[in-house]
Amino acid sequence: MNETSAKKQPARKRAAGGKRKRDSALTKESILQAATYEFCRNGLGGARVDAIAHRAKANMRLLYHYFGDKDGLYLAALEHVYTDIRAAEQQLNLDSLDPAGALRELVDFTFTFFQNHQDYIAMINTENLQRGKYLRKSRKIAALTMPLVSNIENILRRGAAAGIFRGGVDPIQLYVTITAFSYFHVSNRYTLSLMFD
Repeated sequence: MNETSAKKQPARKRAAGGKRKRDSALTKESILQAATYEFCRNGLGGARVDAIAHRAKANMRLLYHYFGDKDGLYLAALEHVYTDIRAAEQQLNLDSLDPAGALRELVDFTFTFFQNHQDYIAMINTENLQRGKYLRKSRKIAALTMPLVSNIENILRRGAAAGIFRGGVDPIQLYVTITAFSYFHVSNRYTLSLMFD
């Protein structure tokens, strides 16, 4: 390519392509992904809005336009984490399995998911340090969780009817127990590994 054609090429791109169109949904998703990464890595206090904008390749005005402020962005990222977890759980299709198999599948999935998404654990820990301040503001997360509770309740009911499980098991307490077994070793991996060296 000679010097003249190199100078003309950008002009042709502009003429052929016109103004570059911004895809607002794509930009918003990019900001959300970047925010989730930053909040998972650095917590609420350590994540910087300018670093999020830079990672998303978006300007700060768009970030504030879509999410309002850092708190709004954090809440959206927190909802994103829980949405990912719940969406993956919905893929399990537990109703098609026998009760014992369904429960095994849920336990195995929860353990594996947390092991493979350790950054999500960090964000959930951050929210626990905030005493659930942002989770309490979410209109979305409780609605996402109710189908899982209903699914566990159905598994327990089917298992009790088949004589496999005892009756009266609280589906929420069971899920809390499953989560505790799956979560604790990941959330405490650094301190536990040092304690027993």
